[in-house]
Amino acid sequence: MRGVEHSIQLVPDYRVHHQAPYRLSIPEATELKRQLKELLRLGFIKPSNSPWGAPVLFARKGDGTLRLCIDYRGLNRYTVKNNYPMPRADELFDRLAGNRFFTKIDLRSGYHQIRVATEDQSKTAFRSRFGHYEFTVMPFGLTNVPATFQTAMNDILRDILEEYVLVYLDDILVYSRTLEDHLRHLRDALQRLRKHGFYAKLSKCRFAQRKVDFLGYHVSDQGLHMDDAKITVIAEWPIPASAKQLRSFLGLTGYYSNFIQGYARYSIINSSSGCQRFAALLQHRLDCYFIDVIDHFDDFNYLIGFSYFGRDYFTPPLTLYIPLHLSHDGSHLAGSL
Repeated sequence: MRGVEHSIQLVPDYRVHHQAPYRLSIPEATELKRQLKELLRLGFIKPSNSPWGAPVLFARKGDGTLRLCIDYRGLNRYTVKNNYPMPRADELFDRLAGNRFFTKIDLRSGYHQIRVATEDQSKTAFRSRFGHYEFTVMPFGLTNVPATFQTAMNDILRDILEEYVLVYLDDILVYSRTLEDHLRHLRDALQRLRKHGFYAKLSKCRFAQRKVDFLGYHVSDQGLHMDDAKITVIAEWPIPASAKQLRSFLGLTGYYSNFIQGYARYSIINSSSGCQRFAALLQHRLDCYFIDVIDHFDDFNYLIGFSYFGRDYFTPPLTLYIPLHLSHDGSHLAGSL
């Protein structure tokens, strides 16, 4: 974005962090070499002689390809945190009530479209078997990158936010009641992005649709729909055997709790010491303690039931818009609705 840069402010007592490269498999090393070549071609990275140096690793995407990741935990530990507020998904969905046309704009490598301040680029340095490099644009993994990006999006679209545009990081949704309004709203949003030098990935955008995917939900004029793939994942989740596994499960199911009948009831376990929520177990990080607590559950079937939700447990789409008529009465002493 023109005129906006990502800065990295460090705490006064910081220590320069550098670490030996992680071991990579042969396929990962081959992919790393390919991606480094592409990043250099695009100008997103450059050779570095910085004293900083984070290791490289890979994460597998849903389509099976490898995502290049930098382990910036050492740098993040000494970075002053930017506490810019992120949007609440439930509040964003509230704005969609009564709308019939939707366009989803997916920015192309959104973070890479904002530069890192020149004086801070050396802090983003990473090490690999193929050399030492640093980023000229925002990389994934830095602690304040989401805040910088959300700030930029909010500034660009500020006066139309929640009027007919929703933004959550690089996911942008334009919504309207009529097709005529939608084309006008879409043109306005795209012109603002173009003015500030942001580019979308056409293959991942969806224009003037009656149903789109947004923040893990199917959004339509009928309401919010839960993704069938997510239902399958929850229904087939194995019984958690550790606090870490339970945390992962609660993170997924908690996001969709409005769609799961009796979620609160199933997330409570009757134990000899009274009722406990599964979430309370997460305060204890030791897996052995987690297993000991499970051993004392009076009714272990609650855990099994919680793990194996069938499709009958999932509710129909949530209606976003229901016409309401308010009737009221009152007197000198009280009122009623």
